Amino acid sequence: MSKNSSIEAIQDLSYNDWNAKEDIPPYFYEINTKIFKDGKPDADLELIKQLVTWLYSHSKVGPGLSEPSDKALETLLYGKGGVCSDMAQVFNNFCVINDIKVREWGTTSAPFSRDNGGHSFNEVFIKELNKWVLIDPSWGMLFFEENKEQPLSVLKVFEFSRKRQKLVFSSFIRNKDITKSQVNKNYLNPDITPFLICAYRNKTYDRYLKLYRAYLPVFIIHFLVYLTNKSYHYKFPLDNYKSIFS
Repeated sequence: MSKNSSIEAIQDLSYNDWNAKEDIPPYFYEINTKIFKDGKPDADLELIKQLVTWLYSHSKVGPGLSEPSDKALETLLYGKGGVCSDMAQVFNNFCVINDIKVREWGTTSAPFSRDNGGHSFNEVFIKELNKWVLIDPSWGMLFFEENKEQPLSVLKVFEFSRKRQKLVFSSFIRNKDITKSQVNKNYLNPDITPFLICAYRNKTYDRYLKLYRAYLPVFIIHFLVYLTNKSYHYKFPLDNYKSIFS
């Protein structure tokens, strides 16, 4: 499920390539109406900030879910909550229905270390900036080059970090405190490597999870999707994924 790639090969890939607006469950449209009940901002970045701020203020942190996407959203909002990967997946679907190109990233350490574990976040294409921008929907966080106003892409964050260029991070969520240790652990530690999650078909996974979640372990369900040749995979644009296992 892991593949080495290149910066050029992933440049135009997005979650939208595999997920049409009509494939997103109706519940997302219902909640989207609440999020933008007073209207949507014209600028992509302001729309994203409003979306993330609303989700943050209405959701909770809890155990990992591995549920169909509409159930995951309901649990985040009204149940026991979820983890960063649940928020990233939910965020993907909201971006699709709001016509924002989006993709999901993960990080892990290479070689793998339990101390660094992993993290999930997103990247959105902001039309008014004509660029991809890293957005962490769990924290409402953006990265910036020092003394610059435009937020950075995922690859620029890692490029600057590895060159030891100064990076600035901040949350646009009011009173949200992000510690440097959190950011170092999930982004800036020199052992961290990013990977892009590709070919995740929300409709397919929703169907299989609804059919089998009550009867089968999640890894078996994912294997069944793999047998259909419709499973997702990881692309590593900066590092050889085999270094994770060294």
